[in-house]
Amino acid sequence: MTLLLNLVLAVLMLLPQQQDQKARQGTYAITNARIETVANGTIENGTVVIEGDRIIAVGANVAIPAGAEVIDGTGLQLYPGMIDSGTNLGLNEVGSVDETNDTNEIGDITPHMSALTAVNPNSVAIPVTRVSGVTTVVSESAGGLLPGTAAVINLYGYTAEQMTAGSEMLILNFPQEPSGAAQGWGPQRSAQERKKGYEDAIAKLDEVFDRAELYDRIMTAYAASPAGKAEPVYAPEMDAIRPVLSGDRTLMLKVNAEGDILKAIDWVKERELPNVVFSGVSEGWRVADKLAEAGIACMVGPVLATPTRSSDRYDKAYANAGLLSQAGVKVAIRSGETENVRNLPFNAGFAAAYGMGQEEALKAVTLNAAEVLGISDDYGSIEVGKKANMFISTGDPFEPSTQILALFIDGFNVPMESRHIDLYREFLNRDEGRLQPMEVLPADN
Repeated sequence: MTLLLNLVLAVLMLLPQQQDQKARQGTYAITNARIETVANGTIENGTVVIEGDRIIAVGANVAIPAGAEVIDGTGLQLYPGMIDSGTNLGLNEVGSVDETNDTNEIGDITPHMSALTAVNPNSVAIPVTRVSGVTTVVSESAGGLLPGTAAVINLYGYTAEQMTAGSEMLILNFPQEPSGAAQGWGPQRSAQERKKGYEDAIAKLDEVFDRAELYDRIMTAYAASPAGKAEPVYAPEMDAIRPVLSGDRTLMLKVNAEGDILKAIDWVKERELPNVVFSGVSEGWRVADKLAEAGIACMVGPVLATPTRSSDRYDKAYANAGLLSQAGVKVAIRSGETENVRNLPFNAGFAAAYGMGQEEALKAVTLNAAEVLGISDDYGSIEVGKKANMFISTGDPFEPSTQILALFIDGFNVPMESRHIDLYREFLNRDEGRLQPMEVLPADN
């Protein structure tokens, strides 16, 4: 333990002094580190060179450019930044203060609403998250049948536009079929009423997509031959669905129960939607073969959860991601959190321990996630040409004892600062500045 602490202190002395400094891009060379590329295996005693926002060299024998700032990674490990595939980060600050919550829009059908416009770059939860090695997240709205588009964002930037990772997904909260007795406080609807409500929701969903398909045909025909025709009336809700019909935008279909998953698979097939991922999928393990057969990728989680049914084993939520992966489903992991997105590594760690394995769990929060989100050309692994999103650690990031020592997002060397770290330092070295010590009175017996 003493050796490890000495190593950490020595490395911290070698790293640039970041306290009270701003993040900055430049030319950096991280040398002598164990590099987990994810895409191309592990490189022992390797070097990564960063220039601007990109990785320009990776390997065991890499020339260091003149003028590069060298960070000695001897005894340390380098990983691609982790990606959380489902959060409310940046949209929800204080749960009890409505003015700080921007996850819900008025109305049931608001697909034209963009979560990116509501992201707060100054959220105190963002630095808390990124110092845990999470560099990119999906920030998603909630409520309603079609609540809008989720945004994939990097966790550094002064504006939401600076933070975007270049991908948005249309969210569909797939209707939940009622099962068992009604739950909750207040007046309860009868089983017949709940069934009718579900059928109405499915009918409404079909009606919206029927209208969107008609709107798409009208707009396509007009664009092909506008001469002599009146311009069609612009409908923002329908226009927001058009990219999903063509496959240019991913449909994030949120679904959890076994029966709902099966109905969602059939609905996607009937609609012939070309680019769909399922999110949540808490009972995915029950129909893993059907999901694999349909070729639908899944953003699974939270992993740190209780079983969906009292008859299930205690560990089914932990094992869900691994069982899906073993069945051939491409799996990314989501925390479903806001202030606790920092726990994404532990969601992945539990998935790894309960059948997924460390290698697949790492992919589920890096390269798999990037592929599912459509950003793998830039993110998810340590490769030449990709964005420089990575972190230096003392070991496996899924282990609670591991320390994150340095962090890069879009090539910015981001200071390891957060509200939690500030409080830790404050109370670790308490100095009230008093001329005379204050008497500490004994507690009453």
